[in-house]
Amino acid sequence: GSGKTTTARCIAGFLRPTSGTVEVGGTDVARLSGEQLRQFRRKVQLVFQNPFASLDPRQTIGQIVEEPLRNFDPVPKAEREQRVRAMIERVGLPDAVLGRPPAALSGGQRQRVAIARALVLKPRVVVLDEAVSALDVTVQARILELLDELQRELGLTYVFVSHDLAVVRLIADTVSVMRAGQVVESGAVETVFHAPAHDYTRDLIAAIPGGGGAAGKAAQ
Repeated sequence: GSGKTTTARCIAGFLRPTSGTVEVGGTDVARLSGEQLRQFRRKVQLVFQNPFASLDPRQTIGQIVEEPLRNFDPVPKAEREQRVRAMIERVGLPDAVLGRPPAALSGGQRQRVAIARALVLKPRVVVLDEAVSALDVTVQARILELLDELQRELGLTYVFVSHDLAVVRLIADTVSVMRAGQVVESGAVETVFHAPAHDYTRDLIAAIPGGGGAAGKAAQ
């Protein structure tokens, strides 16, 4: 609310807000340009929806995760390789995958690679755009557990975009419900789920399989 827009596309610079501001850590992102904007982007990284389309099939996993370091962090190659290896292991993958192409990995493994690529620059904010919707339910649960661990250990802020309210309830601390590009309700997750104030929010919760009250338990 309060006239602020925080969509991933605006943060990336593809669009300019027609009103309000996009602020991260007190910085108005829409006012940045050139090198300032480039350096800002290392603080806000993105995990895309589809791990089958978001990784370059011509690169190895090691090259994919290393690329942000080559673009933003001019450190010696040996240090880059060490940071890549450490991050791959941190997302639960063996370092043997580093020499493999994305096609050799499952969907869940590919999304772990995408998360490693997003985190290798040590960003402050990670935007996750439907980051588990392309995965089956069992894999979704494992990725959500990983994201929870990483958030607690690294002090990350997530902007988690999702149509799946059961997933939102599991991963989020606060939630903003949007309809036709406008925020209609926002607040702590438990407050919004247990006492929704807007008819649209009530309809969304009612549509969760098993009912809103059981959504979190069912997803677990």
